[in-house]
Amino acid sequence: QVQVVESGGGLVQAGGSLRLSCAASGSIFSIKSMGWHRQAPGKQRDFVARITSTDITNYADSVKGRFTISRDYAKNTVYLQMNSLKPEDTAVYYCNAVSTTTNNPTTANSYWGQGTQVTVSS
Repeated sequence: QVQVVESGGGLVQAGGSLRLSCAASGSIFSIKSMGWHRQAPGKQRDFVARITSTDITNYADSVKGRFTISRDYAKNTVYLQMNSLKPEDTAVYYCNAVSTTTNNPTTANSYWGQGTQVTVSS
């Protein structure tokens, strides 16, 4: 019903920057929030950042001051600008959208992308 696709991952040296993009598409009625989570090998999927439809942002403590989340809801797109990257930022980054659909405009569900790999070398 709702497809979520990430892009922009890659290999970068420590201290460098990457900009991730996430586009939601499909039977979208109203997006309530979009955000990013990440998962390193052998670890849980952790929250990174989220932005609501009213531009309220939240960040994990580990990325505050380095990452910035922004949105363009006209394009159903969210971005994650990642600066001062560290090797511990290496993970698969997953985009999440909380959205209602045209078939059910009153109930929000959570949708996940396939992930994009971010690797930070030391």
